[in-house]
Amino acid sequence: MIDDAQDATPSRPPLRPALARLADAGLALLRTRGELAAVEFAEERERLKRSAITLAIALLMFAFALGGMGMWIVVYFWDTGRLTAIAVVTLVYALVAIVLWRVDAARGEADPAPFASTMAELEKDRQWLARQTPPPAEPR
Repeated sequence: MIDDAQDATPSRPPLRPALARLADAGLALLRTRGELAAVEFAEERERLKRSAITLAIALLMFAFALGGMGMWIVVYFWDTGRLTAIAVVTLVYALVAIVLWRVDAARGEADPAPFASTMAELEKDRQWLARQTPPPAEPR
């Protein structure tokens, strides 16, 4: 009778193929997430490069324009109030610099965090795995 009871239980599939499939699925998942992170890194690098070049050129042109305007104002008021003209031009430059600094800071806060998509996908994977894994049995 003992032999009949053992024959009635279904045979389990071998552990090695199951582990191989699990490892293959895990590596495929890591590869997909790695590719996503690489794409996001490249996009972020290009965005920063493009932004830096544009900002550098804009700042250079703005500096030339402001310098020319400042010199023109000082020369225009040289005989009547040169010190006042220099002070006003300096204050305007400082105010423009502060406003531009604040605009850049606000723009930086509005941009999405780098690798946000990768982190979101990894969190989805973690939550899915947590749902698939039964909680450990409590010791008696």
